[in-house]
Amino acid sequence: MSENDWLAGQFEQNRPHLQAVAYRMLGSAAEADDAVQEAWLRLSRSGRDGVQNLAGWLTTTVARVCLDMLRSRRTRREEPLTARTPGPTVGSVDGTDPEQEALLADSVGVALLVVLDTLRPAERAAFVLHDMFDLPFEDIASIVGRTPNAARLLASRARRRVRGAGPVSEADLARQRQLADAFLAASRHGDFGALIAVLDPEVILHADASAGPAGSPREVRGAPLVARGALAFAERARFAQPALVNGAVGIVAAPPGRLFVVLGFTYKQERISAIDVIADPERLRELDLATLSF
Repeated sequence: MSENDWLAGQFEQNRPHLQAVAYRMLGSAAEADDAVQEAWLRLSRSGRDGVQNLAGWLTTTVARVCLDMLRSRRTRREEPLTARTPGPTVGSVDGTDPEQEALLADSVGVALLVVLDTLRPAERAAFVLHDMFDLPFEDIASIVGRTPNAARLLASRARRRVRGAGPVSEADLARQRQLADAFLAASRHGDFGALIAVLDPEVILHADASAGPAGSPREVRGAPLVARGALAFAERARFAQPALVNGAVGIVAAPPGRLFVVLGFTYKQERISAIDVIADPERLRELDLATLSF
């Protein structure tokens, strides 16, 4: 067996792990494929000379490639899905099977992927590699170009963001979660009556300019009109789930796993009294998002 054949066999054994690392760091199946392929190219060029632990070398290489991609994305301020006008995902833009990517997103958690997208590249790398894959901070330090202690601080900062919560009490958040879940379920099933039940009669919906086609109303008032508008959210609702939005329970839609549109809710007397539909990329970047732990 030639060295190249041996390396190819070893690489294929490690591919599922490398794909998992890359997907969690990048949030895109297509970009994860690119990162894993780049790791193979580097391995095939360098060979195994001087490599003591091939699995570790591959993990480190993929992580470094992903970190470079994250930094490049941030420099160009590219958010592949948020830059598009919201609408149902009906096909693949980059050649990736949307169903496959949706399954990947589900396996990680859509809300977690959305929050990860708000982290700085080094924070995301430190959190993913340590908290999800148990990589030592000594190894992470060499990847992010920091000391082990600095890498530990990066992961800690990211962890606080991921697990963060607003100033609302847990009891209030739990009730908000019930209302958000009910809104989402009613939207998914086209249940007009159930939507009316969770909306304040005088509810106001405000949508930014990126949230709909040109000329569509930016403000809608009253439960019946807002409920009818929510029914149009049904297609995207299958990619959505509750999350903390600026400290209150709202809904993030991420088909598949990349922040696309956010519904920020205001609550009053056990009902949803206002909905802010946010799709503008700049506004999305400014949101304080966190996963729910209840």
